[in-house]
Amino acid sequence: MNSEARSHALSTRFSSNRWLAAATLLVAGALQTLTFSPFHHWWLGPVSILLILLVTVPQARERLFRAGWLTGLGLFASGASWVYVSISEHGNTAIPIAVLLTVIFVAGLALFHGLAFWFWGKLAKDNPVRRLILFPAIWILGDWLRGWLLTGFPWLYLGTAHTDGPLAGLAPLTGVHGITFWITVSGAALYGAWWLIRERRPVAAGITVVVALIPWLVAPAMNRIQWTELASEPTSFAAMQGNIPQQIKWDPEFLKDQIVTYLGMTEDHWDTDLILWPETAIPIPQDQAGKIIDHIDEQLGENSTLITGIPWYGFSDRIEDFTFHNSIMAIGNGEGMYHKQKLVPFGEYVPLQSVLRGLIGFFDLPMSDFSRGPEWQDPLTANSVNVMPFICYEVAYPDFVAFNARGSGLLLTISNDGWFGDSIGPLQHLQIARMRALETGRYMVRGTNNGVTAIINHRGQLTETIPQFERATLTGEVFTASGSTPYMQTGSWPVLTLAVILIVFVRERVIPPVSASGS
Repeated sequence: MNSEARSHALSTRFSSNRWLAAATLLVAGALQTLTFSPFHHWWLGPVSILLILLVTVPQARERLFRAGWLTGLGLFASGASWVYVSISEHGNTAIPIAVLLTVIFVAGLALFHGLAFWFWGKLAKDNPVRRLILFPAIWILGDWLRGWLLTGFPWLYLGTAHTDGPLAGLAPLTGVHGITFWITVSGAALYGAWWLIRERRPVAAGITVVVALIPWLVAPAMNRIQWTELASEPTSFAAMQGNIPQQIKWDPEFLKDQIVTYLGMTEDHWDTDLILWPETAIPIPQDQAGKIIDHIDEQLGENSTLITGIPWYGFSDRIEDFTFHNSIMAIGNGEGMYHKQKLVPFGEYVPLQSVLRGLIGFFDLPMSDFSRGPEWQDPLTANSVNVMPFICYEVAYPDFVAFNARGSGLLLTISNDGWFGDSIGPLQHLQIARMRALETGRYMVRGTNNGVTAIINHRGQLTETIPQFERATLTGEVFTASGSTPYMQTGSWPVLTLAVILIVFVRERVIPPVSASGS
């Protein structure tokens, strides 16, 4: 049976009916959103992959770009359309234009899946065996490209769902991409087992399923391995969630009120070891905030450090001009200033701003003219502990966090998720931070304007939280860590290298087209 005949034999109602195929791919993409917070149905990951393969393995290669784009459309329309809230409600943009921009955003992201599936067809041609084996490698490389190209959108990686799933134990070894890889392998194994059963080879089908199940059975035991060593003495911690309405965040008439709010919330906690205020909690540049900083320094206990988000303005030797940075600084028994490196397009800088500025309100958001901070910045220090900070979107970059976490005892992230209202975006953001803690074997403390403020332990589990949309103070204890997880040392390169090796190994002259005698 040749490849074309075998593909025809594998055809199902999912693949042969054009409209049913399109609907199935959209649903398969949307099912992946249900694996993430707040839904947590991680088991739908392999199911989604199985549905995708049922449609695409028998399809002609010229239809695979469209199939990938539909898959991505289902994923991002359901899982990332929360950008509409920031565009419409906080971007002073008319509803029709906000809808149009959201559609463009979602459809544009879906192109990454379309390109990946197109490349899959070019490599595997019409050989269903080669398609099945190559699929996990293509998916992973597509994810990596999406997280890198044009500053990247490292969101909605399937592996992130396993902060509460059985594959969590793989995170310190392989990172989120390694977990995603095995989810796609599992989905492909389910397809392979179905195929083998149709070929009347039940023993081979059983072996395929058993092999695919091994990591699912082993990973929970690996999750008990202590990759890093925690300090014996805890660090006391307090975080203030001010719940400042986004509409007044940058209004000059309310700047003083915001600072007074955070000072008041900290009144009973000045002697805490580590105090955290969220992103731009001090909403004026540091060169104008000297009196506020001095007042905080005077109030802090002898062994206390307060870390806060604050814009920075000054002359940059690297840029050779005066510029703004979205920054975070340590005050008190600590020191350091960190400038955000991974900026959000349109939120913190405007691409082609000479053309786009002034067209609509969304392109003129307050404080959307930041410059990117320098690479390889030193951690902050707090009571002689190295604290590696990440601002908002930065925590979504797995390798960026893993490499910068080296030499730090504690991870810290601040954010203002008020841009996304009561959508699922902020809850996805929290889960992403949990995965970073799991990958690095370190506590992650998270301070936000309106939630979710949290303490995340070294296993990615929440120990203390403040609900969204409440003005409250979180208190608790954290433990600093020493040592590194394997993933901190290697990053995603072993998984990416494996994907490339798989592609090379499965090239046509290694796995030739199935002959007529093969069945």
